[in-house]
Amino acid sequence: MKRILPILFLLLTACAGNALLYDVSLTPDAIAPHPGSANIAATIHYTLARDATVSIYLLDARGARHDFRTDQPRVAGEYDATFTGAINNRVLPDGVYQLVIEARDAAGQIAKNEKRLTITGADSTPPELQAFSVFPDSFTPNQDGIADRVIIRYWLTKPAKMDVYLTDGKNRYEVAEKKTTLNLKDGLSQPGAHEYDYDGGIDLLATPPPNGTYTVVAEAVDAIGNRTRAEKKLTIKESGIPRATISNSGVEWSPQGLPSLKIEPTAILVPLGDTLAFTVTVQNIGPVPLRTIGPEPGTLYTTSENFNTKKFHEQPGVWRVGLDSEGNSAGRSYPYRWQIGSMKELTRVVMDDKEYFYLMPGQRVTVSGTLRIVDKPARVNVYYWVGLIQEDVRIVEGRVEPKLVTVEF
Repeated sequence: MKRILPILFLLLTACAGNALLYDVSLTPDAIAPHPGSANIAATIHYTLARDATVSIYLLDARGARHDFRTDQPRVAGEYDATFTGAINNRVLPDGVYQLVIEARDAAGQIAKNEKRLTITGADSTPPELQAFSVFPDSFTPNQDGIADRVIIRYWLTKPAKMDVYLTDGKNRYEVAEKKTTLNLKDGLSQPGAHEYDYDGGIDLLATPPPNGTYTVVAEAVDAIGNRTRAEKKLTIKESGIPRATISNSGVEWSPQGLPSLKIEPTAILVPLGDTLAFTVTVQNIGPVPLRTIGPEPGTLYTTSENFNTKKFHEQPGVWRVGLDSEGNSAGRSYPYRWQIGSMKELTRVVMDDKEYFYLMPGQRVTVSGTLRIVDKPARVNVYYWVGLIQEDVRIVEGRVEPKLVTVEF
């Protein structure tokens, strides 16, 4: 009898050592998956004696199977999995379930362990994205001020973590929400109307997504795990960061018709009532066309005029060459502006029965401007300079080659 007991102990120890799946627990064994619940989730704990694939699923009262994990490879060791009641993006309804943990090793040995789980007070209502819209469904993120933006809107029915992005199946581009009074609370967007103003990143001079057709995806997941997804198609065309430069040949200055009045290399003498002129070369060095408006190069301004009096008002995204000076009292920089290229040099495009004019990628043009100084400046010696402007966006190149002008009166 004394010899039999040690042998039995050794056999039992050997059997325990060969168990593929052991130390299984479910804590707690009852959950109430709804916001504010003290038992919102359960921890599934188990240990593998050797490498295996693991499946975890629940069987409801009718025997229907609900997969939580399916054939997941795991190396030997201890594991914890958190279960909030959500399966396939929906929280399971109230009821009593059999939670099954199943492990299969490389030799095909299968081990199972079952635990009883009760779900009560389940919030199984998913968040909804009502009236989800993407307008327009085609846009050109190139900062020309035409069809540069897309507005994404929806009405959220319950607090949820939101994720909105574009995808072409391989790449993903995040979309940030427009500032709203519906502030985040606990990391969740609040119910109500939400709006996203998408520019492809071009406002920050980030390279926008390349041309192509994308899916705009909005995903909402509430605090419990109920998830909703909405999709719309979006086409991107003529995508790219606009770029141009005044060539390194710089600015040619002249008191037009009075070349003999150049008094020194750094200064120009212009009698009051006469003209100051300049010429520059502009090149489109970017991947997209540059929209421009008049007046055409060579147009004469007087110091009592500006581009508004010429009826060529500022427009977002438009490119022009401007002239400015010290003591400018016009109320805005570069009050004298000219189109980058003559009409015959530019490419005409008609959209929605309106015509627009563009300087195409790689194209170089000469831009000249003339200013008749008819108003006495605040002081006799005044600096003038040229600038390359993308209106309502940025001064691309400012204060190019300032020239001292002596106005004689």
